[in-house]
Amino acid sequence: MTGQGGRPRVGIVSDVVLQRHRLQAATGKFGLETCFSGDPERLLGYPEVPDASLWLITLEDEADHPALFDHLLEQTDSPVLFGLDQAPKPGTTEYFRWERRLLGKLEQQLGKLEQLDSESSLAQLDETPPTTSVTPTLSQWISPALPGSVAEDVWILGASLGGPAAVKIFLDNLPPGLPVGFIYAQHIDGNFTEVLTRVLGRHAHYQLKRAEEDYQVRNGDVVLLPVEREWRFNEAGALTEASTPWPGPYGPSIDQVLLNVADHYGPRCHAILFSGMGNDGAIAAPLLKAYGSRIWVQESTSCGNSSMPDSVAATGCSTFSGTPQQLARELVKTIEESCLLKGRQKRDSA
Repeated sequence: MTGQGGRPRVGIVSDVVLQRHRLQAATGKFGLETCFSGDPERLLGYPEVPDASLWLITLEDEADHPALFDHLLEQTDSPVLFGLDQAPKPGTTEYFRWERRLLGKLEQQLGKLEQLDSESSLAQLDETPPTTSVTPTLSQWISPALPGSVAEDVWILGASLGGPAAVKIFLDNLPPGLPVGFIYAQHIDGNFTEVLTRVLGRHAHYQLKRAEEDYQVRNGDVVLLPVEREWRFNEAGALTEASTPWPGPYGPSIDQVLLNVADHYGPRCHAILFSGMGNDGAIAAPLLKAYGSRIWVQESTSCGNSSMPDSVAATGCSTFSGTPQQLARELVKTIEESCLLKGRQKRDSA
């Protein structure tokens, strides 16, 4: 019942072609293989139904296909999900909510689906040489941030499967002294956070630190949000831990991180979505764009899994896409342009 790499296989039956395509795309985004996708008549033509871990059935009118259910129930012991909602138009908030509901139903039958980076994959990163042979230097147009100064601008780094490698390259390619703080939301096993902190800090000017109660994000920080419970900002702009877990199937919820950080920083909060499965971040991205925030994504071919950044890009909110190295260069360029603009405004007002 499993395909390559031990991934669960699903069978999809629908009398609507578009629905079949959208179900196949959504299940593929969650790492599932499709062993059958067709209409009821096609499945009834099979003397033996394909070997699937789970069957997904969505029909315009179930009464039109009375033989389908008997055929399936007689030939498979695998669970069968009937009456799935019709998929909305891709790229819409309704579509991403539909995907989340579908994921919940899939995980009820198949267990956790999102793949996470393993301790061994993080250990391999620990042995990797620096990703840049030349130490990046700060542009003459950017005044280096004072050590320990509170960050006015914050960039959220959101990632899942393949994210640690991408974020490491991104950080390795940033010069020291940038007037910006980072908040890092990484789907990962909570037992591996110490390894992640050590690995991403190697060769980089930006060191990871775990979120602490009443801590204000400083320039040069990369604050790693724990996976267990939700974190917000209080009225003083300091981090505070909630008593409730992150909403959604995986922690930290990148959507919730975007909303919580934007509640305090407003248009001074921006986001980069790196490699990962699923669509976390796609629901909140349009809300951040409405604030005036920048939303960037890692381009697909450089991702270990591109589902997450592709989902955010599909919302139309992303204004830049690039490799981790290109994202680092674009950030430096953006900060440089901001510093030049502020300097011009000061001269004009003098």
